[in-house]
Order: sequence, then C-alpha cells, then structure tokens
Amino acid sequence: MAKDTDMNRTQKRYDRLAPFYDLFEALMESWRFALWRVRLKENIRGPRALEAGIGTGKNINFYPEGVDITGIDFSSRMLQRARKRAKKMRHTMDLMKMDVQKLRFPDHSFDTVFATFVFCSVPDPVQGLMELRRVCKPDGRLLLLEHMRPENPFLARLFDFLAPLVVRITGANINRKTMENIHRAGWQIENEEHLSGDIVRWIVARPQRSIRRDAP
Repeated sequence: MAKDTDMNRTQKRYDRLAPFYDLFEALMESWRFALWRVRLKENIRGPRALEAGIGTGKNINFYPEGVDITGIDFSSRMLQRARKRAKKMRHTMDLMKMDVQKLRFPDHSFDTVFATFVFCSVPDPVQGLMELRRVCKPDGRLLLLEHMRPENPFLARLFDFLAPLVVRITGANINRKTMENIHRAGWQIENEEHLSGDIVRWIVARPQRSIRRDAP
C-alpha cells in the first residue's frame, strides 16, 4: 500500500509539473543535458527499443533512424506533451501510460532499454530496473543518463540534507545510490562515464544471467 501511495503522489507531482517542465529545465538543457543526450543516437540499437520515463519527449530528437521505439511514462500530462513533440517532429512511435515498476511487455521484448534522469523519481528504483532487465533481450543493453549521490563525503551529506526539499519541489531524489541499485537489479556495468564530477553519469549495462536482490 505504501508503494502505491508513493507512486500516486509522484504521478500527481509530475502531472502538475508537466505544463512548465521544459521551461523549468531550459537552462540546464541548453547548457549540458542536450549535449549528453547525443549519446543515445550512437548507442540505441534495434530493431526494437524502449524508453522508460519519456516525459515530455526531450530525447525524441536523438533517436536513431531505423529503430522502432516505444515510450512509456506514468504521467498522462507528460505523455500529452511527448505526443505533441513527436507529431511536430513527424516521428511515428508508440506512446503508452505505464509504470516502469510494472511493465506490461513480455520477457525479452527489446534490444535496447533506456532512460534519462528517471530513476531519481521512481519510488522503487530497483524494481523498475529489474523490470527493464526482464523485458530486455539477453544480448540487449541498458542505457542510462542519471544523476546520483556523490561519493565525496561532504557533498554526500549536503545532498542528503537537501534531498527532502528537492523531492517536494521537483520529485527528484538527489541522493539515490543508483550504481548500487543497478547492480542489485541484475545488470552488469559495461561502461561508466562521469559527466559532471561523479554526480551525473552515462552508463551502459548488460543483463546478468541471474538476479540477486539484497536488502539495502
């Protein structure tokens, strides 16, 4: 019940943010985010790919040609904006309202699964990453662009202190130990690149053959 409550709260928060979400991130998008998203075009492989947490569709401009991409999000209003963006860019794709923690796709459906700045807001990030692993083909890949808790002790404590306020305002947990969550969800890191110190990272991972989810 608690997890459902967390999900409902997060969903309502992003529905509320949707109309001005792009404006809210415009400065960071033009300064850094768009430059980092370019990696998607070079790394998404098909024939089928899944974007988890497509939001307002900021990644659509960086999709490679010739790949059938499905986008999901738990926010109806975010999806509305993604549909408008896809139509404006004349990009045909499937967009579905769906919770990454409970994907409605068969096992091994996609060659690539990817997300950008999403697992800071998923109530149970390990469960979401496990679901992506389930629907990813055994020889497929996970692509992530994520911010997370820094390793510097001083900065880590600062992020822990600020996290409750930031979550309330934006829905993002700035102190998630995302690398640990990826391992716990059954992924093997193939490439990890630090983009802004160790706070923002580009991650490429492969499914492990067996999954072990330990308690945090």
